[in-house]
Amino acid sequence: MVEQKNHKKQLHELAVLKIGKAEFSPFGDVIDVREETISPDRIGKEDKTGLAYQKNPVMIPINQGRATRFHDLAKVEAEGEKPRVLINVFRSLPIDFPVQIDMMERHPYGSQAFLPAGENPFLVVVAKDEGGKPSTPQAFYCPPRVGVNYHKNVWHFPLLALFKTSDFYVIDRGGVENNLEEYFYQDEAWKISRLPDFCK
Repeated sequence: MVEQKNHKKQLHELAVLKIGKAEFSPFGDVIDVREETISPDRIGKEDKTGLAYQKNPVMIPINQGRATRFHDLAKVEAEGEKPRVLINVFRSLPIDFPVQIDMMERHPYGSQAFLPAGENPFLVVVAKDEGGKPSTPQAFYCPPRVGVNYHKNVWHFPLLALFKTSDFYVIDRGGVENNLEEYFYQDEAWKISRLPDFCK
């Protein structure tokens, strides 16, 4: 862990962006079944526009047609000595604005997925790695019923629930090694002063 120095930091405003699978792909997966779903027999075939259907996501009828499986929505990673996949519930208090982003964490041995248990939205803040340290953060708004999966070793800020106390199903890695690395920005920090209009 890199310790935080006690001196005044340069503070930058951090914009909140709409989350999308393409925009978030450098950091992980967006878990979202609100978009158009397709059945396995249509993959690779042309739609009405002449383009091939993609896996976005695959929808599979199961249980004699009484249920639908949205298949393989995220890449789950669990590495190291005696790894196993954990299923947890995190109960997160809502944030107050402005919120300051002055550190990042990552998990070197496994992915970490957050699936909201209710209808509440939340914020995610991530950063690309630059020489073993997080670069400038990026913030995304996750609307209700949308989750994220951080890939192994991706820098991110701890969970930011909005409006009320919220429960999240969290899928991550257990094992022998310490799976948490933290970094505190030394000379600068970022703040999110408010939500943009599209979040309201």
